[in-house]
Amino acid sequence: KEYTNKITKSLYELGSVFKTFTVALALDEEVLNTDSLISNISKVFKCSIHEIKDIHEFPKEMTVEDILIQSSNVGALKIARKIGKEKYQTFLKDLNLLDTLKFELDEVATPLKVDWKNACKLETVSFGHGIMTTPLQAAAAYGTIANGGYIVKPTLKLKTSIDLNKKQIISHSTSKKMNKLLRKVVTDKKGTASLANIFGYEVGGKTGTAQNYQKKKENIN
Repeated sequence: KEYTNKITKSLYELGSVFKTFTVALALDEEVLNTDSLISNISKVFKCSIHEIKDIHEFPKEMTVEDILIQSSNVGALKIARKIGKEKYQTFLKDLNLLDTLKFELDEVATPLKVDWKNACKLETVSFGHGIMTTPLQAAAAYGTIANGGYIVKPTLKLKTSIDLNKKQIISHSTSKKMNKLLRKVVTDKKGTASLANIFGYEVGGKTGTAQNYQKKKENIN
């Protein structure tokens, strides 16, 4: 374990890191906007035989922006339901989060297969639970969200030419909106990442928490 390249070979359940993808797709599909209101946000949400909970009690009505900034699980799943399972699954595949990454190392993990037929799978994946991928794939997906929507393919090789046929999976305007939201996660007084707001850099991003399955009372952040 100590010698494993955790960035390419270890799989993590990244938690609320995935809420960024949920919101980005909702904005790009024009299902919602940043100021759209999501109502009936309860602390505990019943989905099939499962209970989905928020760590904190949030207002009953929140904007899409606040759901991401304050990190509401229930808010995220309600957004995902408006998008639909097929579009969400396709989007994660386009972001290269579901398949083995093509990379110049042999030490690359294959993300665990997601069974989309399972009850509540869309709902839990919307806030990053029940799905595992590598940190490198997550970083590349965030690069795609932030750079105008063009797919990022990680490489160890220095590229000397510009690829004019880059695949774009979200629009420039969606990317611009997401950058503003990810910045607010750090700067907003209710944002979850204020510790990252350091002088000299305009940091943007998203916190994520997952359960430690070996020690049920602990989380991995």
